[in-house]
Amino acid sequence: MNDMTTHIMTDTPPLSLEGVTFTHRGQRLLGPVDLRLTGCRRTLVMGPNGSGKSLMMRLAHGLLAPTRGEVCWEGRTPRQAMVFQRPVLLKRSALANLVYALAVNGTPRRRRKAHAREALERFGLGPLERRPARVLSGGEQQRLALARAWLLEPEVLFLDEPTSALDPAAILAVERSVQEFHAGGTRILMSSHDLNQARRLADEVLFLNAGRLIEHTDAATFFTAPASREARAFIRGELVL
Repeated sequence: MNDMTTHIMTDTPPLSLEGVTFTHRGQRLLGPVDLRLTGCRRTLVMGPNGSGKSLMMRLAHGLLAPTRGEVCWEGRTPRQAMVFQRPVLLKRSALANLVYALAVNGTPRRRRKAHAREALERFGLGPLERRPARVLSGGEQQRLALARAWLLEPEVLFLDEPTSALDPAAILAVERSVQEFHAGGTRILMSSHDLNQARRLADEVLFLNAGRLIEHTDAATFFTAPASREARAFIRGELVL
């Protein structure tokens, strides 16, 4: 993939979760969570299956409203994009998926195809522009989703376990893209259960278990001296109770 050049503002406003709780059918699935994220950092959201990682990501991005508490950006709401574990793609070609995203974003019609093709080239998908998006491989679909996000010039990029079903080469390609988003000034908030991936990418770690935020610390501290019993068990690969 070519080097990415973006025009992202670097003064991304802080994100605060204040007493955020999410309840479904009388069962508390998350919270209460109190959290403040600042700066242009790579934040990895970690924890065992069912810990609330994806739920917290959706709440932070605004796809869900908390049952209680408040999610707020301080000062202004930044441009955001989200890439899911299984990308949501239209039943159209790879190129048409990006053209549609630009149309929704208000890009003038005369500029859409050129911008879309530039994004496909940047993410190594140029030869596949006519291929139906839904028949692309898992790694290609994730790169298409990242290309779509790149077109939106997000100040904050949410990624919900984007490499969980990919082979090593595809994982490397996605991680390289994440790093380049960040180098361009995009704050990264990414969920993962992969400890090695977190070691490669994270500036800081949010560790969840059973719907509670157990630790919020810099990555080096989390991996060398976790404060909680749950995090120590998780890092050792043991069942977290």
